[in-house]
Amino acid sequence: MNRLFDLSGKTALVTGGAQGLGRMMAEGLLGAGATVAITSRKPDICEAAAAQMSALGKCIALPCDLSSPEAAVDLAERFRNAAGDKLHILVNNAGKTWGGPIDDFPDKAWPGVMMVNVQAPFTLIRELLGELDAAGTTDDPARVINIGSAAGLSPQHLSAYSYSASKAAIHMLSRDLAGDLASRNINVNALVPGFFPTKMTAHMRTEEEVDPKLLSQIPMGRLGKADEIAGTIVYLASPAGAYVNGAQIPVDGGLVGCG
Repeated sequence: MNRLFDLSGKTALVTGGAQGLGRMMAEGLLGAGATVAITSRKPDICEAAAAQMSALGKCIALPCDLSSPEAAVDLAERFRNAAGDKLHILVNNAGKTWGGPIDDFPDKAWPGVMMVNVQAPFTLIRELLGELDAAGTTDDPARVINIGSAAGLSPQHLSAYSYSASKAAIHMLSRDLAGDLASRNINVNALVPGFFPTKMTAHMRTEEEVDPKLLSQIPMGRLGKADEIAGTIVYLASPAGAYVNGAQIPVDGGLVGCG
């Protein structure tokens, strides 16, 4: 069984991997044996996180603000310089959100969210196709894992219109890319988290308790745990997930599937 989930010798890039869900995923990949490069908008946070996670394995800090296509192109080049000519696992996790009532939801809430959540992942995939091509084989394809959201599959009543639209878009983009890249030994899937204890849910919880209204919407009655998102990312990235392609995999306590 250990062989099924072994990532020894693999190299991964996790955008937004210094904090929140991204860090949970990066730590899971490191624990399975991969070398992991992480990004964050803030260089000090990125460097500190990489230093801390180096206790688990080789972790490379690549600070980057993915708010423009040029930044994604630059990140791809810096990844090549830091980690070599093969990329086995690309996790497009970096995200941006904006919430507010529809009556005054501003036009400026759209371009930045769509850039970070949809266009940057596409640009990064395009720029790293050579490295993904070099890493993938018929029996063990390279993996692209785009991080979506339950808000992109069903209404969550968050008043985060550009965010939910962007996540629906990344789900569809993942399916398009999965079909186009399968013949190149590159699998593309979308991982669809529900509610986890991150900054994005900070307004719904304290250290001691979570908003009962939120928990009432989740069939399992609790937030997700770090090991649960890490385990899913390792499954998709490892030999165990080699035949999974074009899928949308919710990790949400039944929020979408039971709704």
